[in-house]
Amino acid sequence: MARYYLAVCRQCRRSGEKLMLKGNKCVSKCTFDKRPKPPGPQAGRPRRLSDRGTQLREKQKIRYTYGVLERQFRRFFAEAERLPGVTGDNFIVLLERRLDNVVYRLGLADSRAQARQLVRHGHLTINGRKLDIPSYVVRESDEIGFRETSTKTAYYQRVLEVIGTKVVPDWLSVDRKTLVCKVVSLPTRGDLDQKLDPQAAVEYYSR
Repeated sequence: MARYYLAVCRQCRRSGEKLMLKGNKCVSKCTFDKRPKPPGPQAGRPRRLSDRGTQLREKQKIRYTYGVLERQFRRFFAEAERLPGVTGDNFIVLLERRLDNVVYRLGLADSRAQARQLVRHGHLTINGRKLDIPSYVVRESDEIGFRETSTKTAYYQRVLEVIGTKVVPDWLSVDRKTLVCKVVSLPTRGDLDQKLDPQAAVEYYSR
């Protein structure tokens, strides 16, 4: 499946809630606030979703939120099934540990899409080495920072100015003067977005 290049606000409308896919723009200028109905023709009453349809919508909501293609999404799910513990919790924790998501959580980017671009363009390092793979799964004690050449960019200076206003989760830390960041511990289900329902994805793939 190709990456989605249409207006991402359609994904929020299809999910029935804001997924904050465009970062700050979702707060200041959001299409969902004006048009919360699903995209497409609106004829008569909306159809009631079956259990299967509800599971699909919840699964897609998670996929849209993290910006992951279906094939990669299934690969993360397969990995979650192999780990001990609750598959749904393992699944959402693995997605949360993706490098692009961690960069977003640290406040180094306004959205996951922007974080993914930052990683792909080779601006960041992991433990001192350049890494341009957004799907890299971070480990405890990993250190994330900007490459030396990237610290001279206007983007880096802007992040320095706004990083003090960002709220960073407890499992991550950031030096607000140098933007050197660290994975203090691995996240648990309690640290994550409770609006997402990973169990629905488990049920969807289990049928």
